[in-house]
Amino acid sequence: MSLIDQTIFALSSGRAPSAIAIVRVSGPKAGDAVRRLCGKLPVPRQAHVATLRDLDGSAIDAAVTLWFPAPASATGEDVAEFHVHGGRAVLAALFEALGAIDGLRPAEPGEFTRRAFENGKLDLTEAEGLDDLIHADTDRQRRQALRHLKGLLGARAEGWRQRIIAASALIEAGIDFSDEGDVSDDLVAPALRQIAALQADIEQTLAASAQSERLREGLTVAITGPPNAGKSTLLNRLARREAAIVSPHAGTTRDVIEVHLDLDGYPVTLIDTAGMRETADPVEQEGVRRARDRARTSDLVLWLVDPADPAAPPPGGEGDHAPVWIVRNKADLATSEAGGTAAAQFTISAARGDGVTELVAALVAFARDFFGSGEMALVSRARHRTLLRETAAALARAGQAAQAGDELVAEELRVAAHALGRLTGRVDVEDILDVIFRDFCIGK
Repeated sequence: MSLIDQTIFALSSGRAPSAIAIVRVSGPKAGDAVRRLCGKLPVPRQAHVATLRDLDGSAIDAAVTLWFPAPASATGEDVAEFHVHGGRAVLAALFEALGAIDGLRPAEPGEFTRRAFENGKLDLTEAEGLDDLIHADTDRQRRQALRHLKGLLGARAEGWRQRIIAASALIEAGIDFSDEGDVSDDLVAPALRQIAALQADIEQTLAASAQSERLREGLTVAITGPPNAGKSTLLNRLARREAAIVSPHAGTTRDVIEVHLDLDGYPVTLIDTAGMRETADPVEQEGVRRARDRARTSDLVLWLVDPADPAAPPPGGEGDHAPVWIVRNKADLATSEAGGTAAAQFTISAARGDGVTELVAALVAFARDFFGSGEMALVSRARHRTLLRETAAALARAGQAAQAGDELVAEELRVAAHALGRLTGRVDVEDILDVIFRDFCIGK
């Protein structure tokens, strides 16, 4: 029996214990499972209350059962759902009863969604949107994922693919009728115009989505500076909880501490690093090395100093690859404006909260500029961007090959159509299916 012929089951709701748990079954023997546990098949797509019983006839739980015969189901197969009380013992008994039925097995991660894809219920971009929606932590991540789940990128890609096919038909016709005088030119010229317009459309979409895929991972902000500047205090202030140990002793933070925040819908990871200084302590030396590495790979560096300290961070690479904001802390302890306070970008008191609201507003504005508006962005993964770039490059080569022969133009159009087909999963995607669906949770 092939994997697709097997019937799978899994918990499709949150972890137990919970008020209600949903167990989903999909495959050719889903109906048999309902009959064995409930005694009969309910009316399709209508809730049915029944006592579930195991193979020995012992009661498992009173449950609401739903029956979705193929192909009108989420996976395109026969699907059943059992809505039971979400206790661990209830679920264990239900899983044991399902597993005892011949032909049923527990589902692998992402297997329900993969079957939906293989049965034409959604394309790859929609499947990726579902995964992003499940893992969305902020409102902006949710909205971006929902656009993909609605198939906006897939629909746009299919429209592009149809335009490529139409241009290919003109080129192929020009090749077939090349001995008919001016017929070839009459066909190739409009095809080249379509190719140029399509290339511009795809490149415009890529430009509008310049940083949209980064919204999935979020913005990384490193808080660095000399020891005792108040880095951990600022981290705790921004996180609104005691995420890092605060001590008056220099060198308290020796490792990198990360906190994930939702700033106006933008996902931001704050990094508290060890104080930058020369030290003989090997453990603190390692902390400083890690701090420098994280600062170099961050999207923004907050260089935290006392009011009287020099404005610029010391040499050593912090900010080589990211903008550096000078943040003067301990304003509540400052007795004068000495030390170049006017040159600071921000003056705050992390302990008391002075100036932190303005700093947060600036971080939100930075995130907005970094990610772009995002409302019309269609590209959310590096895979999308790579395939669209391949498509645009093939279209560019097709336009340049017009003088070398229609056969070369036709070949480049086939390359472009193939890249778009891989984007939605229409062609040659077996090598990436496992990579996409293995990151799904079990039950999806």
